[in-house]
Amino acid sequence: MDRRLELEAITKRYGRDKNSITALQDISFTLFAGEFLAIQGPSGSGKSTLLNICGLIDNPSDGDYYLNGVSVAQLGVSERCTYRRRDIGFIFQRHQLIPAMTVYENIAYPLLLNGVTPKQIRHDVNQLLDTMGLEHRRKHLPKQLSGGERQRVGIARALIKRPQLVIADEPSASLDHQHAHAGLQLMRKLNQAYGASFLVASHDPFVIDHCDRKIELLDGRLETPA
Repeated sequence: MDRRLELEAITKRYGRDKNSITALQDISFTLFAGEFLAIQGPSGSGKSTLLNICGLIDNPSDGDYYLNGVSVAQLGVSERCTYRRRDIGFIFQRHQLIPAMTVYENIAYPLLLNGVTPKQIRHDVNQLLDTMGLEHRRKHLPKQLSGGERQRVGIARALIKRPQLVIADEPSASLDHQHAHAGLQLMRKLNQAYGASFLVASHDPFVIDHCDRKIELLDGRLETPA
């Protein structure tokens, strides 16, 4: 099976010398193409730091990271940006929607950046709006939405470009059971249809139970075999 992501002895420190804080220590695991992997761990265990490194938002202090067989350390700034824009989808716990854009525009934005035709954008966005139960909110701004609706928009925006890798930080946060189930079904559909790999940090037993495998972080270290 193809390896989508490989971490080898990843360590992340903040600060220097005696004042440094180690957020991650000697993290090694592989995420395969098409795999749905859960990361468990209490607050402060290093989950968000790990997601940021895997999503090319942050850099490790030590260790090696390979994305689709390419050493991330060898990528320049523009190459990392291209990977994030084209191949990685992000589902943030706090949504990170663009306040001045409507629901439709927020979801369409990744396709616009990737040069997709207006006709294809309309088709794909309208389909997702219907699937996520957001069609009636298409012209609303984020401030006019409930927390659960904003989270659904965030999920739709991450999945619209059919990325190879999806980084999800508490994707069911603020969602009721019905919409959490719909969001998870959509993620699984993309996972199965297009071989997208998912790295999901979650406390939700419903989400974790629907993952293929799980690893557990505690105080920045892996507590379960990866």
